[in-house]
Amino acid sequence: MTELPLFFAPDIASELELPETEAQHCTRVLRMNIGDRIEVTDGKGNLYECEIIGVTKRSCMINILSSSFIPSFWKGNITIAVGATKHIDRMEWMVEKLVEIGVDRISIIKSDQCERKSTRLDRLERIAVSAMKQSLKTVMPKVETDIPFKDFVASLKDTTSVKMIAHCSDDPTLPKKVTPYELYEGQEDAVILIGPEGDFTKEEVEFAMANGFRTITLGEARLRTETAAVSALQWLQIGQKIKLSEENRQK
Repeated sequence: MTELPLFFAPDIASELELPETEAQHCTRVLRMNIGDRIEVTDGKGNLYECEIIGVTKRSCMINILSSSFIPSFWKGNITIAVGATKHIDRMEWMVEKLVEIGVDRISIIKSDQCERKSTRLDRLERIAVSAMKQSLKTVMPKVETDIPFKDFVASLKDTTSVKMIAHCSDDPTLPKKVTPYELYEGQEDAVILIGPEGDFTKEEVEFAMANGFRTITLGEARLRTETAAVSALQWLQIGQKIKLSEENRQK
């Protein structure tokens, strides 16, 4: 069976119409017309097979033929929080790859050594939507920007998430770093903090630890910020698969 093109429409179940940008891509770029079939997700796990029933220059009306629910890959809610990088193209690449792999929340934070003052949310959200469709996912991650480091950390103080902070410091007064695999059991909510180009300061690491974060390592190599974020997500993915496989063998 030919794979149907996938579109994103948050309110598709009630509006039965694609958003204007999606409609133009459908009808003007892909040249689809009345009678053609497409797939539409609302970004909440729902997938709809639809038939196009009306087309204008700026709109595309559809009829829902069937629906199904496809949950997120993760058993728990996964958040990757990253210090804003100087170059926006690095963050754009990072958001694209995190969404392709599968993540629930991407938080761009402002820490002491961040050189970027602000980050456009709308641009990163468009990249996230594109990556979600390209990777055939039905869950749209939450993307947020310009969150002060201490505000972000303090907001998680009373949560049950597995909270981890990756940093490069070899300061002997800080706790020994462990791998995410040693802390994450595979089904809990998890948060990993990744620093900007200049890393987190010692004071920031200590503040995170005071709010329930554990210090982690992502390996021997020193990674760029955006590479570290993707690597951290892969650590969790691999850890989940290994832990679940171990559980299945024990049953």
